[in-house]
Amino acid sequence: MKKRFTILLFSVILAFSSCVDIEEVYNFQEDGSCNVVYDFDMSRAISVFINLMPDSLRATPQFALVKDTTLNFFNALPDTTRRRLNANETAMAINSDLNVKMNLNKGTVKMSISHLAKDADELQYYLNHISNMSLDPQLGQVASKSGLSGGLSAQPTLAAGRDYYSYKVTSSKFMRVIDKVKFNAFLKKTQSALSAAKAMLIDMPYKVVLNFAKPVKKVDNPNATLSADGKQVTLSATMDEVIQNPELMNLSVEF
Repeated sequence: MKKRFTILLFSVILAFSSCVDIEEVYNFQEDGSCNVVYDFDMSRAISVFINLMPDSLRATPQFALVKDTTLNFFNALPDTTRRRLNANETAMAINSDLNVKMNLNKGTVKMSISHLAKDADELQYYLNHISNMSLDPQLGQVASKSGLSGGLSAQPTLAAGRDYYSYKVTSSKFMRVIDKVKFNAFLKKTQSALSAAKAMLIDMPYKVVLNFAKPVKKVDNPNATLSADGKQVTLSATMDEVIQNPELMNLSVEF
């Protein structure tokens, strides 16, 4: 029964790995550093699967598993992988943490990747390379070390900092632009999962939140909202909206 449950959980997460609620949060500090957090929430998609699950599986100990685990990304990697990293990649891994939250009784499956960049150059490097890190097969090993019975080893398909965006970051500007060729390749690869999500009315919201130490000077996307104090920029859309207009989530902020 345990093996059957693990296979089912693995299969559904693989099937819905693109059907997630995504939130990117950037916290810019006065000293030029920035903490970046990518939150992936598959709870709504998983809840659909759980509602279809027979009572016999819901009664298993594996279904009752509850996890809330934070791991340093670098420390969790095997030695063979660490030796392949260059200096910048090593710094990225050392300053990144992986958090996994799982409570199937409550329909919760969440994952987050956080990173602290000390300056604009490091932030730009991170944003342009994090998709490679999260796609690395070793992420599955990191997740499995949290005790999830291998069920989350499909998570590398959750690419943080989707690689269809390119970034330019300076001490006074944050800009990202979508690469339509890469975006179309992503849509082709995930077409079946996206279609399944749409059929189940899972709209897959995507939100970007930027918090600054002082009021921003300019925001160029008319869909972005600015907080009353001018220190927070929020841009959100559903995946379906982005598919219809890929430039919807382009963003340039001067601060």
